[in-house]
Amino acid sequence: MPQKYIEKILRARVYDVAHETPLDLMPRLSKRLDSEILLKREDLQPVFSFKLRGAYNKIISLPEEARERGVIAASAGNHAQGVALSAQKLGIRAVIVMPKTTPGIKVASVRAFGARAVLHGDAYDDAYQHALIVAEKEGLTFIHPYDDPDVIAGQGTVGMEIVRQHTGNLEAVFVPVGGGGLIAGVSAFIKYVYPKVKVIGVEPADAPSMHHALQNQRRVTLDQVGIFADGVAVRQAGKEPYRIARKCVDEVILVSTEEICAAIKDIFDDTRSIAEPAGALAVAGVKKYLARDGAGSGALVAIDSGANMNFDRLRHVSERAELGERNEAVLAVTIPEKPGSFRRFSNTIGKRGVTEFNYRYADDQDAHVFVGVQLGGGEDARDELVKRLADKGYPVIDMTDNEMAKLHIRHMVGGRAEVGNELLYRFEFPERPGALLQFLTRMGQDWNISLFHYRNHGAAYGRVLVGMQVPEGSKKVLQSFLDELGYAYVEETGNPAYRLFLR
Repeated sequence: MPQKYIEKILRARVYDVAHETPLDLMPRLSKRLDSEILLKREDLQPVFSFKLRGAYNKIISLPEEARERGVIAASAGNHAQGVALSAQKLGIRAVIVMPKTTPGIKVASVRAFGARAVLHGDAYDDAYQHALIVAEKEGLTFIHPYDDPDVIAGQGTVGMEIVRQHTGNLEAVFVPVGGGGLIAGVSAFIKYVYPKVKVIGVEPADAPSMHHALQNQRRVTLDQVGIFADGVAVRQAGKEPYRIARKCVDEVILVSTEEICAAIKDIFDDTRSIAEPAGALAVAGVKKYLARDGAGSGALVAIDSGANMNFDRLRHVSERAELGERNEAVLAVTIPEKPGSFRRFSNTIGKRGVTEFNYRYADDQDAHVFVGVQLGGGEDARDELVKRLADKGYPVIDMTDNEMAKLHIRHMVGGRAEVGNELLYRFEFPERPGALLQFLTRMGQDWNISLFHYRNHGAAYGRVLVGMQVPEGSKKVLQSFLDELGYAYVEETGNPAYRLFLR
């Protein structure tokens, strides 16, 4: 099997449109982690992503009559732009079906390359099914984003370049994983040339499709996937990529949203470029690998797969980056409601930087404080601070890993109420014009909404925290309604952040 792909990769027609991208040292991160860390700069491609390689190689491999009829793809971003530019280069027709939630900048980019953009559905699966219908109706060839041998071979040229560009000792190559096209091509080439070099995939912890497939020795379909790293938000790994990964991939590392944000900051610090969340996955994986196994004797290569970042997401990234480095703790602390309490509490924290400080009166005895504190010493410093507060008699809850607290509560401290029969839920729903109104219309018919907080960071999904008054014995009816609603949700009624600051 690898022999077949070696030939296909060596013959791949990618350089008509793609560039051989640099393999750059990350000097600051390398020094900090005492390892040679190199960044493969696929963010420097004409469409700011590696996807151009596979798309062009597939299209140029089509029979001439198929190219003349035109091509179609389903994508919300990088693959769409790769197909559109490839079709423009070859002078053929291209149709790109994109979810209605796709940011306008990406739709405009596809149209700028001369492709026809069709907006359909709320998610990739909707766009994919519609693209197949249009392909059949109009006689177009569907260009799959990852589950195709010619696409995989095109992406494999990234691995070929890495092997050629780095002549020293190479320990491991870290590859972001969505559907698996990139890691399939890269691992097939590297394992054939240097079998002892590790090829390690990196996925978000909330979108572990390849990780679970390799763990279970079969492809799995995830019930839902996180959407922060939207470039790799795939519910099921591709069939052909999985087949190759079983033979050629050493492991898949999972990383959190905070760790991805910290990696975006690391890339910026070393290159002054901004990676998209999927593009920073590999650097996050390198850091987690070194924290687990320690520095080795060879270089570590991380593939920066893309830079198609929405500008309004940067606020969210900057909020989470310090948490990802474990340089910030988010704590809920109860202090006595009496004069001098704030001063004594501040003395206990010491001279650490405070990133935020939110206070809400609880009763005549207690006050609840939501505080962000800069650490500078990772997990040990956080544990030390929590212990110090507890030793001084302060009830303290570490909320650094509490998603609801970080997304919503930190922006809501200040409104406590006694509300009868209140249940709390956290939702994600497709973000498009009118979506919030539709959500409210459907939610507010049978239960009184007692709390509502909405946030969006330029993502394809809005995030909502909703409190509802649900009469005794009606929870099962509500549960059925929420399941039929079709939005991803988590009940948060038992979350300590809710009890401390809102109730």
